[in-house]
Amino acid sequence: MLACSPQDPADSSAGNRVSTGGGELGAVEGDDRDRVGHDDALFSAFAESWIEELLAREPEWAIYQGRYEWADQVTIPDVASRAARHEFLLASLDALARFEPARLTPLRRAEYRVLKNRMESMLWYQDRFRNWQWMPSVYNVAGPVSVLLNTDFAPEEERLRLVSARLAAVPAYFEAARANIDRPTLEHLELAVVRSRGTLAVLDDDLLARVDASGLPPGERQRFEERLVAAQAAIEGWIEWLEDLETRLSAEGAARSFRIGETRFEEKFALDVQADLSARELYDRALQEQARLHREMDGIAVEIWSRHLPERPMPSEPLERIGQLIEHLSDRHVAIEDFVPEIRRQIPQLAAFVRERDLLDQDPDKPLTVRETPEYLRGAGNIASVSAPGPFNPGAETFYNVTPLETYGADMAASYLREYNHWILQILNIHEAIPGHYTQLLHANRSPSLVKSLFGNGAMIEGWAVYAERMMLEEGWGDHEPELWLMYGKWALRVVTNAIVDYGVHVLGLEREEAMRLLREEAFQEASEAQEKWRRATLSQVQLSTYFSGFAEIYDFREQRRTELGDRFDLRAFHNEFLGYGSAPVAVIIELMEE
Repeated sequence: MLACSPQDPADSSAGNRVSTGGGELGAVEGDDRDRVGHDDALFSAFAESWIEELLAREPEWAIYQGRYEWADQVTIPDVASRAARHEFLLASLDALARFEPARLTPLRRAEYRVLKNRMESMLWYQDRFRNWQWMPSVYNVAGPVSVLLNTDFAPEEERLRLVSARLAAVPAYFEAARANIDRPTLEHLELAVVRSRGTLAVLDDDLLARVDASGLPPGERQRFEERLVAAQAAIEGWIEWLEDLETRLSAEGAARSFRIGETRFEEKFALDVQADLSARELYDRALQEQARLHREMDGIAVEIWSRHLPERPMPSEPLERIGQLIEHLSDRHVAIEDFVPEIRRQIPQLAAFVRERDLLDQDPDKPLTVRETPEYLRGAGNIASVSAPGPFNPGAETFYNVTPLETYGADMAASYLREYNHWILQILNIHEAIPGHYTQLLHANRSPSLVKSLFGNGAMIEGWAVYAERMMLEEGWGDHEPELWLMYGKWALRVVTNAIVDYGVHVLGLEREEAMRLLREEAFQEASEAQEKWRRATLSQVQLSTYFSGFAEIYDFREQRRTELGDRFDLRAFHNEFLGYGSAPVAVIIELMEE
């Protein structure tokens, strides 16, 4: 249930330049319309200048967005780069403060809010959250290299030269990473080891064979091999150092807790989600929605019980009868070897349904590629995700990453097959692909607002995918089969329980045993999914809350518009307009659509 977003500059290491960008606002002559137009032009010039500056300072982020001018440069995450980044962001906020939002048109005012939040968020992550210090899993060199190798933006030899330049910096990169780490969490140490081993799978002998088969001159091929060997040694040394640190911290009981506490959770929620409610308010609403879903699912269970379990007496307790029926229905699933092929088979069916029902615009010229999740992206508790190109290279491939179930072992694989059964697998594909993440990100890349496309809001992105699931069922996907709606209820409970567990773990001290009971007995999840969800809760903060937050805002707004417009409400027009604003916060999109 994850949109695998490109590395966000709010989380990345510092660059090495300072610039304020833009110009000063002076007195503007003329009527209000001329003044607003002039201010808009000044603000647009500032935003464009600041984005270019940020792309140059954050070469890894630029690569993910489809800009490769600085792809040979590697951000070394050291003290000097963090200091430079701090000064850059303070100067950026000072320059932004020269603009008066009230003197901008709604579109530019929304961009102002997005930029201000991004700058403040980047400062907060570096200076207050300091995850570069206790989260070793943020250090990974495989992602940018993989994009360069797999994106056909230049001739093979040119791309290999860029990779070679990046490999040369790997030893210094991990030397700086080691100097940064101070009392990390055991959970992030473990994840860092898994992902670093995945990095070695990218920088392996197959890469060397690709270099040998290229048109690079012999001297460049030799230099590439030398740099590759040195990079491999640096990564292996990093892994060994992490494992030694994990052993020592475990023995001493000196590791940091993965729980971030109420203050930082609320701060992170405000910056990441940008909703009109607090994390605590979302938690309370999630509890209410959990109770509503239980009532709705119980009604379906009572209706279809005799159809599936005619010989079994129906339990008197609602949660018990819901659980038993879901347990029975979960036996219907594909074979383990058919899991990925079945996902590939369903994608065109979903596209056809959206087209036939005229639900929103699609782009048949940009196909979705289903692939096995690269090893460097595994280990964070998600079985499926989407890797999409940035707005500067919208023609590049979009990947639907699916982790092969065989990698989990026989028992876990069997559990996953029951979790992603005949009905749930359809909902998963709606969420990840059409018209979920894949479709939303296609629209975002076409948005005329580069600000809102580049600085995507996680709650909008995840919220849209969750909204798409319910919308598709409402429009007739699955022919309103009650079994599908029952399983949708289970899936919706996952979204709600995400928020409950997220806040519970980091703020209320929710322990593993109680979390597992909640996930298994009240959200009806298989052991495999519940275990991975607990793992995600220990590795992330706030992200699990974005699904429900975004969905609630989008669905509420759609119903409000439907009530206001009555017979004039057009679902397709609503979807296209909503998605046309890029991946902006839902509250910002609502404001723009209302104005």
